[in-house]
Amino acid sequence: MKVAVIGLGLIGGSVAYDLQELHWVKELVGVEKNKVNALVANQLGIVTKIENFEEAVSSSDLILIAVPVNVSEKLLPKVLNKIKPSAIVLDVGSTKNTLVKAVKNHKNRSRYIAAHPMAGTEYSGPQAALKGLFKSRICIICDKENSDEDALIIAHKLFKDIGLKVKFMGAEQHDLHAAYVSHISHISSFVLAETVLDKEKDEQAIFDMAAGGFSSTVRLAKSSPEMWEPIFKQNAKNLSVVLNTYIENMIKFRDLILEDNNSDDLLHKMRKANEIKRIIK
Repeated sequence: MKVAVIGLGLIGGSVAYDLQELHWVKELVGVEKNKVNALVANQLGIVTKIENFEEAVSSSDLILIAVPVNVSEKLLPKVLNKIKPSAIVLDVGSTKNTLVKAVKNHKNRSRYIAAHPMAGTEYSGPQAALKGLFKSRICIICDKENSDEDALIIAHKLFKDIGLKVKFMGAEQHDLHAAYVSHISHISSFVLAETVLDKEKDEQAIFDMAAGGFSSTVRLAKSSPEMWEPIFKQNAKNLSVVLNTYIENMIKFRDLILEDNNSDDLLHKMRKANEIKRIIK
């Protein structure tokens, strides 16, 4: 089987690394618009060679799209236009509803699998790609009823073989849960980092005082703005709901800290938050 990976950054590059270990992948090629990233990916051996878009898409048995979600929205229909009848197309973006709507009526919609492997780091580019990134992580496949059975079987095998556990979900449901768990975390980190940079002008003090708690909380603020801005925009409706609740809770927390006689209420609020330990160990 010939596999083409479009977009050789953190996720696409990490998938490509793991695909090299699979005996059923006979040829692995990359498509990368950024010439520097293409050169780096080639030098690192992430793929066996770089091909142009037309050649890779029309000749591959499986095409994996790993580019920012706003680019995927425009690219996916073009890919589906050019595939051979038996080919399978996957994407690995962090939002799904906009993308599935973009190809809802496409003649080759059934050859497409909408997927989201729940893995990553705060770094970007082919140099950030990691072997084994997906081991024991979850991959969500969305709207499986709209994909052909043989395509689902191959996609499931691919994800399983690189270490992912597959679960199924509707695209709207996926985006709702992603907003509440994943996307809000990134927003919180970006805002915290901006707040500290606005208030603390002594960079050495930030470095000296940045213990484990601060470092772990702002880690996600190192993520690529170019990747996350379109994710936030595409999931704006769900994010507006969770952000309103988040802001309300922040205001309540502030008020409880400032009030003289509400220590019990403040403790109660923090103990309520402690319940997350039951879910995430």
